Amino acid sequence: MPTTVTTDRPTTLITAPDTLTDPDTLTHQERQVLSAVGCGLRDDEIAAALALPEEAVAGHLARVLVKLGLRDRVAAVVHAFDCGLIVPGRGPRARAPRPATRAVSVQKAPVRKAPVRKASAQKASVQAISVRAVARPQVRISLLGPLQAWRGGRCLELGHLRQQAVLAALALGAGRRCLSQRELLDDVWGLEPPATNVVPVYIYRLRKALHDGCGGDGDDRGGGGPDAVIVRGPRGYQLAPGAVDVDVARMEELVAGIGRADRAGDPLQALHLCSQALELFRGEPLAGLPGPLAELERLRLVERRVAIVQRKVEWQLRLGQDAEAIDELFALSAAHPLNEPLAAMLMRALYRDGRQADALTVFERARRRLADDLGVPPSRLLRRAHQMILRGE
Repeated sequence: MPTTVTTDRPTTLITAPDTLTDPDTLTHQERQVLSAVGCGLRDDEIAAALALPEEAVAGHLARVLVKLGLRDRVAAVVHAFDCGLIVPGRGPRARAPRPATRAVSVQKAPVRKAPVRKASAQKASVQAISVRAVARPQVRISLLGPLQAWRGGRCLELGHLRQQAVLAALALGAGRRCLSQRELLDDVWGLEPPATNVVPVYIYRLRKALHDGCGGDGDDRGGGGPDAVIVRGPRGYQLAPGAVDVDVARMEELVAGIGRADRAGDPLQALHLCSQALELFRGEPLAGLPGPLAELERLRLVERRVAIVQRKVEWQLRLGQDAEAIDELFALSAAHPLNEPLAAMLMRALYRDGRQADALTVFERARRRLADDLGVPPSRLLRRAHQMILRGE
């Protein structure tokens, strides 16, 4: 409807600046169509604004999708935001305040304001931004188990596994680096990339999911405003600093604290921090997520957990908490039957607790498992623990 186009979505929304990622790829009219699609206009509204037949608009949009490697209209909306063609929450850049006013006249209005009022407005703007930053709802993401995310205590629906793997890749790099579309494709799909570039579509859906229930720009545009959880910079996508609490980062902080307590000779503090770190694990890290990055990180995080348990057990044995240490080691050895250092540690703990027969049973079980599964004899570490028990040392 022409009325809708001129009143609620002015024709200046259609005037697209030449700031696309691939400026030489699209014609001027194709840029105009992409700008209008990014603003949420329908084909009939775009046709009315640009004085084109609807069939021509559909043809321009089809060529835009092909040239930019986008899957559908939703991906085009995301691309318009990501390349800076549309300013989140405000529409295209240089949009006029009134439908009849050209973008050139927008530059004059702020100049006429008195300096005092301008300074006052700037101060109020800074205060508003500060309030938003403090009051921003926090999202919690857990990778130390099946991927889960919460906002305000409510569990969020994150979509299918491949889409979740994209979020996991961003969460693993939170606060450290941006990930380009190519890096995300390599991390999540490896040597079998999708036929089309679906990363912008997944980012769009994840932005909406992570803003679920909080209102604001994130609900209708996928999260590009001041409360965005996923943002895009010159180098790629990342989680907005300070917007997300990731349990892997929390676990690494606790591990660093364990090291400081160890160096300070504070066993109780070290033991407490070990327990806190282990409580973050809810099962197999990144359980069920596909892709090379998830596979590598799953192995790394499992080994991290084993190392934390070993340190905890060492402190428990030093503090005379033999029964608690044995319980921890039995549970971990059952989950990792081929881990010889764990078996040796369990043997020594049982022997210290006066359970020599049980310690020897652990050795025999480990020896048979190594022979059956790997075809190798026990390592020197395991044999030495066995000999120590036999000699009664």
